[in-house]
Amino acid sequence: MSEVVKKASLAKQTTGVLAGLTTDQKNEALLAMAAALRQEAESIIAANADDLERGRKAGTPESMLDRLALDVSRINGIAEGLQQITDLPDPIGDTLEAFERPNGLSIEKIRVPLGVIGIIYEARPNVTVDAAGLCLKTGNAVVLRGGSSALSSNRRIVEVLHKALAQTSLPADAIQLIEDPNRSSVDEMLKLNGLLDVIIPRGGSSLIQNVVLNATVPVIETGAGICHTYLDKGSDPEMAEQISLNAKAQRPSVCNAMETLLVHRDFAAEHLSALGEAFRKVNVELRGCPETVALIPWAVPVTLEDFATEYNDYILNIRIVSGLDEALRHIDEYSTRHSECIVTENAEHAARFLQEVDAAAVYHNASTRFTDGFEFGFGAEIGISTQKLHARGPMGLPALTSCKYKIRGTGQIRG
Repeated sequence: MSEVVKKASLAKQTTGVLAGLTTDQKNEALLAMAAALRQEAESIIAANADDLERGRKAGTPESMLDRLALDVSRINGIAEGLQQITDLPDPIGDTLEAFERPNGLSIEKIRVPLGVIGIIYEARPNVTVDAAGLCLKTGNAVVLRGGSSALSSNRRIVEVLHKALAQTSLPADAIQLIEDPNRSSVDEMLKLNGLLDVIIPRGGSSLIQNVVLNATVPVIETGAGICHTYLDKGSDPEMAEQISLNAKAQRPSVCNAMETLLVHRDFAAEHLSALGEAFRKVNVELRGCPETVALIPWAVPVTLEDFATEYNDYILNIRIVSGLDEALRHIDEYSTRHSECIVTENAEHAARFLQEVDAAAVYHNASTRFTDGFEFGFGAEIGISTQKLHARGPMGLPALTSCKYKIRGTGQIRG
């Protein structure tokens, strides 16, 4: 029996117990996990140092190492995320509908766990905890398959979580980590119908597309983030600069960071040179259209391929457009339907943008960096869905549930 089958089977065996736990029991387990992470911060950081050292030797870009790195502050933040989940309403058992049929049947529709959720993700060890916490709060078991670059960190984190759960009502086997670094372990998970109820991929476009195209297990697709900000004619220059810098440079390695800045021609004529200098001060490489390069001579020419690239780095495309219509066409062509923003004082333009842009999150005068379960008040998120079925946008607790119907009768039979 392979590691994948063995661990998925162990997770599956816990689903009955999980479904019967009370909210208090689940919250107690989450708080125990949070406390254990804080207590074991030094050992987790030591394991993380091994991953970082391997990454540097392999030539991993600094922006990607930042996604991997853990310190006391980040571990405390991860633990805080677990605590916040305990404050959120438990959706399991909620009545979604209740009605009675003319024949006397009483029908109730309630929320139930999905079952066993497989999470396939890359070099972000915080996902290990976020995913486990959200799954357990909703009564789901979870099989985690993180990237090989974070294996030492993930292994130690799961050891800490298992030890914490051993002192609670929640079975430790409900969290499983696949340690096999070979791609074959991912391929095996994608076909594990009967043991996994759903798979959620989190990572770059190649990972997501591999899962979407090859899985026979149902998939909730989380999308790559080719996100845009459009600076409209008459935008407030200070607001435009602050939002643009935040969207690109606050943390460029994440999926809600901006990759392309679209600028109205009139706004560009007055303000783009200064905005370019602001980006240069924070070490952002600019790739621009010919009009952009004329205003920012140190920018390099942008290509069509660049517009379709999620950099996850200090690189930004800039394109000058004639107006809102051209900006909308560009976004429609290159967007991954994640997060899009318009900066404008024009209420009509804002309304059109919010209505017409097809994305999970659409902003007016606010950074795309807010597309996040924590910022939306959901606690830690399982991912940001860019599909339209089942869930879309930051996925909190309700997105990890299904439903079932309870039907009560008094002896009715169908004629």
